[in-house]
Amino acid sequence: MSFARLLARRIALLIGLLATVFVVVDLLPGNTARAVLGRDATPERIAAKEHELGLDRPLPQRFWDWISGVSTGDFGHTARGRSINELLAAKFPPTLLLGGLAVLLTVVVSLVLGVWWSARPSVAPNGAVAEKIQADSTVGFGVGTGGRGEVVRERARTIRHGGMGLMRPVTTIAAAIPEFVVATLLILVFALAAGWLPAVTITGRSGFPASPDMLVLPVLALAIPQIGWNTQVVRAAMVDAAQSPHVESAVLDGISTPAVLLRHVLPFALPTIVASFATTVGMVLGGSLVVETIFNYPGLGAVLAGSVADRDVSVVASVVALSGAVIMCVLAVADGIRAWSLRGSG
Repeated sequence: MSFARLLARRIALLIGLLATVFVVVDLLPGNTARAVLGRDATPERIAAKEHELGLDRPLPQRFWDWISGVSTGDFGHTARGRSINELLAAKFPPTLLLGGLAVLLTVVVSLVLGVWWSARPSVAPNGAVAEKIQADSTVGFGVGTGGRGEVVRERARTIRHGGMGLMRPVTTIAAAIPEFVVATLLILVFALAAGWLPAVTITGRSGFPASPDMLVLPVLALAIPQIGWNTQVVRAAMVDAAQSPHVESAVLDGISTPAVLLRHVLPFALPTIVASFATTVGMVLGGSLVVETIFNYPGLGAVLAGSVADRDVSVVASVVALSGAVIMCVLAVADGIRAWSLRGSG
């Protein structure tokens, strides 16, 4: 599929998602005008407010008017009269900082752990690659069960299988725990029990957290589940790429295990790894909305919670549109990296 078609497909998917958001929020119980005016508002005031907000128009027309404005960069106004553009400009950068740090930590730790895991000696019996190298080494080196042939067999087994140990259960548990549970556990251990880190974020004049240590627990809450998942993906991609014939040749040529992993295995595992990291961006952005609420972080989480309470569909859709645009950009970069890593392979 060409890049243009792929991009058009993703844009269409985003528009469909935004239309679904409009429908879902409109179906929520409650009334936007009443939420803004309060419970004591008279029916006449509520009707006037609904007309002012355009709520008396058909839902498809309201969606079309909103999406037309978004196409020109105008997200409209909240039900309380504030510019959504100004609101997003103030609240999205802190969320981007939090998510960016979590993604960066995930990428670094997952790559290190995944490559290290795939290079650990295995207790499993020799696989097909190790057996073939054993036969080749017996012919080529004149040795059977010892000497250089044994070294080659052990290195092939190391690269082919990877180690098990505690890595699989630990990463599986980490990947399975939701972000809000991780956040709660981190608060209990590091904030309440140990008193090392703050459990609540205080906003400075800049709109960002007042001190860097207030970012530690939210970033960890977002990164830990993603590290667990992506470490397994990196390890699996490395093991799968190690089945290639050129890896056997590299081992037989006496190239060191780290060099084989980095130069002959990792580049072929890169498409799968990059796709997983690109998916992580969407997971982190989605999880940050919950984590921000738990830590009172000054980002889009509070904006989204307030807009849902007000049934303010324009704000909810604007948050989804902005997050979707970021994810589309990341996916475009991932497509480029995959295309570069697969160049010449066809």
